[in-house]
Amino acid sequence: MIRTWLVTGSSRGFGRALAEAILDSGDNLVATARDPDALAAIGDGRPGQLVTAPLDVTDEAAAAAAVALAEDRFGGLDVLVNNAGYGDIGSVEDTPLDSFRRQIETNLFGTIIMTKAAIPGMRARRSGHIIQFSSVGGRLGAPGRAAYSAAKWGVEGFSEVLAAEMALIGVHVTIVEPGGFRTDFAGASTTISEGRPEYDAVVGAAARMQREYDGRQPGDPVKGARVILEVAAMDNPPRRLPLGSAAASAIEAFDTARLAELDRFRKLSASTDFD
Repeated sequence: MIRTWLVTGSSRGFGRALAEAILDSGDNLVATARDPDALAAIGDGRPGQLVTAPLDVTDEAAAAAAVALAEDRFGGLDVLVNNAGYGDIGSVEDTPLDSFRRQIETNLFGTIIMTKAAIPGMRARRSGHIIQFSSVGGRLGAPGRAAYSAAKWGVEGFSEVLAAEMALIGVHVTIVEPGGFRTDFAGASTTISEGRPEYDAVVGAAARMQREYDGRQPGDPVKGARVILEVAAMDNPPRRLPLGSAAASAIEAFDTARLAELDRFRKLSASTDFD
């Protein structure tokens, strides 16, 4: 069965690897990016059918046009992948409010806007799959990335509610939580500021690690893309999927600590009930 995909942020990194894997599989793809010229040659020699479109995910009209393109050209949209996003490094104190807004607009509101554009067609067909790219930073607070983590935690909460609603109309929702993948995310996509000495133990450390990490991340985006295709083909896909062994281990450790804290203060929590 040939499916039709729409992938945001298709020009580089994970989005590019996923776009190439989709076309390699023979599926249809609407590949999108702010600069559609950056999508040149993505379909060369691949069996799938490709159309490209300019897209700023924070632009509601552009989001609607991209979804309409998929429906008009291919008869419907089967899989939406909300991949576009970025995250800067800096302390809460030193990150300007306009930077918070831009990161939250792109990472959270962009996901919401694209999702809402895709839902009516999926509801009409009673089928579809919405794949939301969150992050390991959407499950645990990533030091130095307050705006990014705030947005990704928002994506997770939004997608939990979305999944409960979409289950009623035959649409799956999967939240993907990558750890470190060898993409551009840690390079030109990121503005890095070590900031004040008072926060060096967490923010400065995160900035230095990011610079040292670039090009040495353990995650292979080609393998990650194959996993996304596998998940999209499942009859009963996961609600959440950490990508990478490091991501799975970090999430496990964080959730274990949260459960231990919950148990430690359970009596205090329960003490607020009426007698």
